[in-house]
Amino acid sequence: MVGPAGPRADAARSFSPCAVVPIYNHGRTIAATANALAAHGLPVLIVDDGSNDETRRILDDLVAGRDDLRLIRQPSNGGKGVALSAGFRAAHQAGYTHVLQIDADGQHDPADVPRFLAEAEAAPAAMVCGCPVYDESIPKARLYGRYLTHACVWLETLSFDIKDSMLGYRLYPLAATCEEMNRKPFPPRMDFDTEVAVRLFWRGVPVRNVPTRVIYPENGLSHFRMWRDNARITAMHTRLLLGMLPRAPRLLYRKLTRKTA
Repeated sequence: MVGPAGPRADAARSFSPCAVVPIYNHGRTIAATANALAAHGLPVLIVDDGSNDETRRILDDLVAGRDDLRLIRQPSNGGKGVALSAGFRAAHQAGYTHVLQIDADGQHDPADVPRFLAEAEAAPAAMVCGCPVYDESIPKARLYGRYLTHACVWLETLSFDIKDSMLGYRLYPLAATCEEMNRKPFPPRMDFDTEVAVRLFWRGVPVRNVPTRVIYPENGLSHFRMWRDNARITAMHTRLLLGMLPRAPRLLYRKLTRKTA
């Protein structure tokens, strides 16, 4: 188990990261992802979001006898955002200062973990966002559809600081993230990644962007549901655009003072 004594044993440490990996039926790919993260020295919290029996058995076998892996089980499938929120709370309670979020499906490249960690250690208050570099495996509809969300986020933040708000490969400062989550819960499903990025930006959390290779594995399992999740994303952008309006003077002032500083 990943115990709380590790990060709390040294109160002077200002940078104590772990990884949080949400999983829902990605039994074929989770071992490679978790082991790659552990190879970089990261404690790994795997959050099982109500997976099937086969995946549950794979997870039990994976964490058995391991001190670097911890398994958190949700009682039922609540969605990616619910699973990540549970993982963030557990990491914060265990005394970690930062969380690296990465998907369990093999899309993200664990070889870039040191780059995320280096950026966060250099700027501990910042959110480090993965900026995807795709190969030919990405479906064209998904690629082009992302640009609509990019435009919405740039308007919602009055900034181009967040290069890509949809990639679930990101490193968060836990204190600010949990404070924002306690103020208002994060969305439960695929709208999670974008809303978290925008709301943390609104709080004044700086952003750093790290280019990272992203693939769409052949026969990969996707939980994106075209109509349901697009409806959620549309509602999210409507909510965020309305939320931007009262914040606009502060966002503009922050932008102007940063340029002249």
